[in-house]
Amino acid sequence: MTENRKPKTENMPYYITTPIYYVNAEPHIGHAYTTVVADALARFHRLLGEEVRFQTGTDEHGDKIMEAAAAAGLPVKEFVDQISGRFRQSWDDLDISYDNYIRTTDPAHMQVVAGVLRRVHESGDIYFGEYGGLYCFGCECFYLERDLVDGLCPDHKTAPTYLKEENYFFRMSKYQDWLVDFIHTHPDWIRPERYRNEMLAFLKEPLEDLCISRPKSRMDWGITLPFDDRYVTYVWFDALINYLTGLDYPKGELYKKFWPAQHLIAKDILKPHAIYWPTMLRAMGVAPFTNLNVHGYWQMAAGKMSKSLGNVVEPRTLAARFGIDQVRYFFLREMVFGLDAHFSEAALTSRINADLANDLGNLFARSLGMAFKYRQGVVPSVGTTDPLDREIVEAFESMAADFLRLFPAMEFGKALSRLWECIGLLNRFIVASAPWELAKQPEAAGRLDTVLYHLLEGLRWIAALLKPVMPGSAAKMSQQLGLGPALWDQPLPQALTWGRLAPGTQLAKGPALFPRIEAEEKAGA
Repeated sequence: MTENRKPKTENMPYYITTPIYYVNAEPHIGHAYTTVVADALARFHRLLGEEVRFQTGTDEHGDKIMEAAAAAGLPVKEFVDQISGRFRQSWDDLDISYDNYIRTTDPAHMQVVAGVLRRVHESGDIYFGEYGGLYCFGCECFYLERDLVDGLCPDHKTAPTYLKEENYFFRMSKYQDWLVDFIHTHPDWIRPERYRNEMLAFLKEPLEDLCISRPKSRMDWGITLPFDDRYVTYVWFDALINYLTGLDYPKGELYKKFWPAQHLIAKDILKPHAIYWPTMLRAMGVAPFTNLNVHGYWQMAAGKMSKSLGNVVEPRTLAARFGIDQVRYFFLREMVFGLDAHFSEAALTSRINADLANDLGNLFARSLGMAFKYRQGVVPSVGTTDPLDREIVEAFESMAADFLRLFPAMEFGKALSRLWECIGLLNRFIVASAPWELAKQPEAAGRLDTVLYHLLEGLRWIAALLKPVMPGSAAKMSQQLGLGPALWDQPLPQALTWGRLAPGTQLAKGPALFPRIEAEEKAGA
């Protein structure tokens, strides 16, 4: 089969996906981070004027799902409905603007998976055979000896069980040479680079074919193979195809418009996405995804966050306590994309109080307060100018250019750091200009007008750029600046032209944007 890879053009549709989350347990902040990043990117590309489709959802088949449902004393379908509903509610609580929420128990998805299996089987790339190997029930996959760490599963730290059974296999090894060549000729396809290098190192060894089924005698909660009703398909050959079924593959208009995708994943599912998925796509005759974007883990005091360690943090609880936008900002500012980061409530509290309450919150409150005190809450015209004014404009123009480059490259911390440099600049501008002294001098009225205008226009730029990160807070800022949703009527590059805040605009009063988290409310890591 041949692939149809669309040439990249400017302003082409943008399709961003999270993994579909496994519903054997509740959502945690690792899931939330991935989803907030995807949401921020979706919102950013919408603000550029692009057509965007953002998909998330849940993976609901497999051994672990059956075990978790049995432990909960519920029928499997009732259990997956409950947990999937909690994921959806968590994303709604975090202001996630997904366009499609897909479930692997959706009839449309199951039908497409069956069709794909049938076609790949008919092409000869799926065959029946016997396999014996070391099986981890936690990962639901076989391991080679070389993949184990001290004889244990690298993720679950348990000894795998030797299992021998007849199953169906996908001829993944057939596509190894193609995959290695593709990775070499598309150096930014898997990013950051460390994960590309990890996969190339893995591919130096011969690929084994992929077991894609489980006998119903052992596990019957899955999609029945269309060519052998004694078996269900293995979780990855079911789950990965969600990225296509959510676009009405193979004939839907959404598929024609939005594929290929930007995939966003955590590093624990790197191999299935970097090796299984592209070889599956190749066998199907579908173009490879655009990029695989891989992030690290949130580390807790006890190490990597995990259910078994009992150190899972629920995102809904966090957002309810600290604020939706505060949590979103912390995620994007604190973690360098691709690396691990440390999470603690103390670090979150510090970010909220220092960056949001002190730096941005105080700047916004002081600037609007002075506009109301000295100009009755009306945006003044620019009057007497000073070299300081030009420094402000140039700093904002340079920052915005950097932000528009860094944010889509997933350098969120750097983009926000540049934005906060301008917040600091405006705070220093207030001290240097001393509006309270200018207000005492009638002859300095023109200079006071200019200082207030630059503060308010700078805040307009800040609100415009913060919309993907903190949508609720950006909307409140724009409302108080007298602009409302109109701030984002034009694509960001056009909106970020200095001087677009019209003199005579009536400002509005509002509560503090970011209340401080008081000492007695702080909790440990």
